[in-house]
Amino acid sequence: MPDQLLFGMEVALNGLMAGVMYALVALGFVLIFKASGIFNYAQGVMALFAAMTLVGIQNGQVPFSYLINAIFGTDIQYFGWQAPALLAILLTVVVMAGFAWLVNRYIFSHLVNQEPIILFMATIGLAYFLEGVADLMWGSEIKKLDVGLPQGINDWIDQTTFEAFGYGFFIDNLDIVATIIAALLVAGLVLFSQYTKQGRALRAVADDHQAALSVGISLNFIWVLVWSIAGFVALVAGIMWGAKSGVQFSLSLIALKALPVLMLGGFTSIPGAIVGGLIIGVGEKLFEFLIGAPFLGGATENWFAYVLALVFLVFRPQGLFGEKIIERV
Repeated sequence: MPDQLLFGMEVALNGLMAGVMYALVALGFVLIFKASGIFNYAQGVMALFAAMTLVGIQNGQVPFSYLINAIFGTDIQYFGWQAPALLAILLTVVVMAGFAWLVNRYIFSHLVNQEPIILFMATIGLAYFLEGVADLMWGSEIKKLDVGLPQGINDWIDQTTFEAFGYGFFIDNLDIVATIIAALLVAGLVLFSQYTKQGRALRAVADDHQAALSVGISLNFIWVLVWSIAGFVALVAGIMWGAKSGVQFSLSLIALKALPVLMLGGFTSIPGAIVGGLIIGVGEKLFEFLIGAPFLGGATENWFAYVLALVFLVFRPQGLFGEKIIERV
């Protein structure tokens, strides 16, 4: 095979892996929007907060140590122990569930049946508040996240493709793990949404808050449940992105890359989040390889996804798998 074709195949495979990483973030948006009609602007910050909390617990860091030291003139940083990765993940899940309860108790329980723009503005305020709390709680320096996930080139793929084509494909082990985890998450969430009582209740709440309340569905329970699940998805995304590029405040910006994914896949479709992520991931890599680098000077990955999303908004605003909403006016 020609070298350019082989290189293009490698680029496409890496694009698929990158798309899975985008889709992991988009899943959190879909879950909350599907269940409550809220576009959660804070989803990216939730991934950041979850990753920072995981690192803090794992390293035995004292929460709010910077604030405590500034007030009392002390110099405490760590408890002197380190938690195993699995225990740290479980404790972080508990923290995210507690966060879900607080969000519902003090914010959204007061906004039942309000206009979508009000709920959206509430999530913007929540995002900036949570980012500030994360800074005070764990510090703003870049942190290394290590939970034992394999990283680096996959030797088996490299050797197999070299023997077959005379050209070894570079595929990161972490991307392969992310793909497997994303597939399991999607399968689990689809089964939960379609075949459980709580899943059906989530869809009922999304359609009409007041009608759901009238048939005995607890709105408080449903919102705590969906924000807890979204917090768990944010933790998974935070682990994958944090292990890949370090835990830093720019991690919250991954939410911006999830927006085109949602526009392509649809805001109400869990499988659509994965398909949209794969399209964006492959599309931006191949466009850079075929057109961006040779003809446009490169750096097209920064804007390709948004241009593609704009095209979808013009011709199919509900996305590939989203529900077409028709309102009587």
